[in-house]
Amino acid sequence: MTMSKHLCPPSRREARRRDRREAIVEVAARSFLENGYAATTMSGIAATLGGPKGTLWNYFPSKEELFRAVLEGRTAKYREALAEMLDSGAELETTLCRFGSNFLEKVTTPEAVALHRLVVSEANRFPEMGAIFYELGPLRTRTLVAQFLKGAMDRGQLRPANPTTAARMLMSLLLSNFQQLLVLGQMEHATAELMHSEVAEAIGCFLRAYAPDQDKADR
Repeated sequence: MTMSKHLCPPSRREARRRDRREAIVEVAARSFLENGYAATTMSGIAATLGGPKGTLWNYFPSKEELFRAVLEGRTAKYREALAEMLDSGAELETTLCRFGSNFLEKVTTPEAVALHRLVVSEANRFPEMGAIFYELGPLRTRTLVAQFLKGAMDRGQLRPANPTTAARMLMSLLLSNFQQLLVLGQMEHATAELMHSEVAEAIGCFLRAYAPDQDKADR
């Protein structure tokens, strides 16, 4: 039997190129988080990497594309896990609580907090950076959540409403307390107990707001 093309291991040249790309992205991620977006330059990254300067531009033609690659690398696995979580077939409240806990754990890591601070501090001067962050972070997450909530509405588990608005409300409830405190430097870390309490309050509030009409649900 002929092995599928997709199962063939990458050639040595492809593997070297992949490894080089990953190394560039990691160096760029450290520079963005430690030095900021403005202070990070393509020349500086090339100098840190060593080798011919043109190599970096062969992989990434601009700083914006490099920033996008950093965010793609940091969010791709989370989105895959999120899509699987929201398609688990579990009871609605259980799924929402699991999502809430996972979401808060993700956005309150030291790296996520540092990235949020970076974007807030520099997006006014570099709107392209803010646009990339919004597209790959909040927007994509909200889109996945909205798709899940629409399914729950179609099944009568939630009252009919705009699923995108519902997703935005749910995420706002989850982010409204200690995630903001962490970003503003008013908290050092969130305990597991606080995380659990925050998720329970947010999901409870959301389910009360979007509870289905009981008369219709009983029919």
